This record gives sequence, C-alpha cells and structure tokens, in this order.
Amino acid sequence: MSGRDLFSKPRRIRRGATLTLVFASVLATGAATGSFEDPYRKAATADTSRPIPAGKEQDVADAAAEAMAEGKSPVEAAERAVSRSGDRWGAVYSEGEYEQFEEALDGEYTGVGLWARLERDGRIAVTRVQDGSPAAGAGIRAGDRLVGVDGEKVDGRPVTEVVSLLRGDAIDSAESDDSAAAGTKVSLELRRGARTWHETLRRARLSTEDVTVSRTAHGVDVIKVDAFTKGSGDLVRAAVEQAGEASGFVLDLRGNSGGLVTEAVTAASAFLDGGLVATYDVNGEQQALHADPGGDTARPLVALVDGGTMSAAELVTGALQDRGRAVVVGGRTFGKGSVQMPSRLPDGSVAELTVGHYRTPSGRGVDGRGITPDLEADEDALQRAETVLSGLGQ
Repeated sequence: MSGRDLFSKPRRIRRGATLTLVFASVLATGAATGSFEDPYRKAATADTSRPIPAGKEQDVADAAAEAMAEGKSPVEAAERAVSRSGDRWGAVYSEGEYEQFEEALDGEYTGVGLWARLERDGRIAVTRVQDGSPAAGAGIRAGDRLVGVDGEKVDGRPVTEVVSLLRGDAIDSAESDDSAAAGTKVSLELRRGARTWHETLRRARLSTEDVTVSRTAHGVDVIKVDAFTKGSGDLVRAAVEQAGEASGFVLDLRGNSGGLVTEAVTAASAFLDGGLVATYDVNGEQQALHADPGGDTARPLVALVDGGTMSAAELVTGALQDRGRAVVVGGRTFGKGSVQMPSRLPDGSVAELTVGHYRTPSGRGVDGRGITPDLEADEDALQRAETVLSGLGQ
C-alpha cells in the first residue's frame, strides 16, 4: 500500500538512477507507488547518489542526521519533519520497509492479500481482497473497514504505518526480515456495518495478478488493471493485440490506486498512436510523457473509474479522455496528481516528498480534483459501459 496508499507495485530495481519520480498510491499489505526516471522507460529505486535538495528535503535529512547522532530513531525524526512540512503525500520508510516496498512493485509481497485505502475521513477501508489469500479465506471483503492491527488502532494513522503493521515490518531493518516472514500471525480488527469482529491470519508469500482479461457475451473484452506493477503495461498491450474479434474494449481501472508511471504510459500506448500522455513538473521544471506509436485506435473504448482510481491510473484516464480516445464511465476519481521524489537518508531510510504535479494533455490538474466521468454510473457501470460501446460501434 502506499499513497501513500496501501499495497504494492512493479519494476526492475536500478540503483544510482539519475532521477526517480514517484506517484504515490495505496495498495494491499505492501506498499507501492508509481515511479519513472529519465528516459521514462524503467523504474528505479531511490537515487542514493543524488544530493538532497534544499528546502523541506534538507530539513528532513537534517532531522534524521541529528537524531542519528543523538542515538534516537532517524525514521521517527524524519516523519516528524515531514508532518511539520504539511506534505500530505510525504512519507518516510525504514530501509527494510523500502525494500519490501520495492519488492511489492515487482509484483510479489508477503502479507494477507488485503488492499486498503485511506479515506478522506481518516478511516482505512478495504478496497480489494486477493483470491486465494489469507484475507479471502477469512471472508474479508471490499467495503469492510480496517479498525486495528495487532491491537493498535489505525484510524487517522499514516498509511505507511498501517502497511508496516499489516506486513509486520519493524522500524529496525535488521529485525524486519523475521517479523514479516510468511507464516507469522497478524490480528485484525474489522467492521462491516454495525458488526465488529477480529480475525487472526497468517501472512503468506503472494504474487499479484494485476491484469485480467475476460470477454462479455456481447464480444467486449474487459481488461481489468488492479495496479500498474512491473510488466502490467505490456500485459495490457498484449491483451489488445490478441483481442481478435473483440467488438470493443473496457479498460477497468476501478480501485486501481496507481503504481509505476512507466507501466501506466505503456498501458495508455495500447490505445494510442503516440502523442502526449501527460505533463509534469519537478521543482518547476516541466517535462512530458509520450505514448509509443502503434496502439489500437480503431475499436471503441470505455474506461471505467471510481473513487478508488488514483495517481497513475488517473494519468491514463485523463490521457484517454482528453484525446477523445475513450468515454469515461463511473464515478469521480480520487484526485492524486502529485509527484514524489525519494531520497536516501543518512541511516539508509528513504524519504519521499512532494516536488510537483502532473497534468493531463489538455492541461487539467488532477490533484485534489480528480477526473469527472463523461457518464456517471455505480453498480451498473459495466452494463452502462457495454451500452456505450454498442453505440460507439455503430
């Protein structure tokens, strides 16, 4: 999770990268975000060779160094500095937590198969439960509220802390490998309506299945993307290329809290023939992301979204909507359009702080606003999408 939303998302780690931008997101019992670096084709970990710039980044680094010199927790000191900065999406990871975070981006994690999101009222809501996971076996389902983990209440707590509790990570990275091992127990307090109950689960080694494809009775291919983890963009492109006689596509991004921006751009490329996907700024410097040429621009497309569509998933939605490639159906998206950049702190922990924002091809800002669908729909969203596609195909 990250977001810091809650969960996990993919890539091949390359240390010492020249630039890494992170679009935070919240995913299941792990943590994951979207990242990209020049030249925007590979994701990377925190740039350990890059000096931390002046401003709040330097304040956080100074706080960590001072705490380290005094024998106190650098992570806790850095977290306090981030909190004082007012950075809503800023986060600090211990070295062990960040390693778990990177692992999750590779599409694997140790956890219970629970995806969750920090709601605007401070509550933690379950957004998805992985099939075959410990959470699924316990009957936990999307819409449940996560109240506590191992006796600690989670309302109002940073998502990074909730993720750490779910995974069993320790602040000390030397301890985290054992505490987060598969087979260890974690006790959850949950609420569904007026009912509150407890479940004790055993963590397991899980692989994410973030892209699934199905065909409706009307010949529409539904491509569901739960998160933009490593390789997900290529899976979307493959699904489009292998669609055969499909009469159209539904790109289902509901509950997709983000992931790797490079993967999101690749996914958008499946439906575009090159051109602009988004612009973004880093400390005032403007950059652009472009789709690869050769995507399917002929068959009609609907993008399904809701309040759980965040970050890199909003980037894809905005590109397809602005460029007239897709009709967007569902509910207003979350509104996470800021850019975080990770920096390695003196003790090996990592701080991710907001350095800019991205915009859709038409120049719309997403942060705090979200994307308004062309057609609002709720439970019947998929049926509405098929109706729209039948009209577009005429």
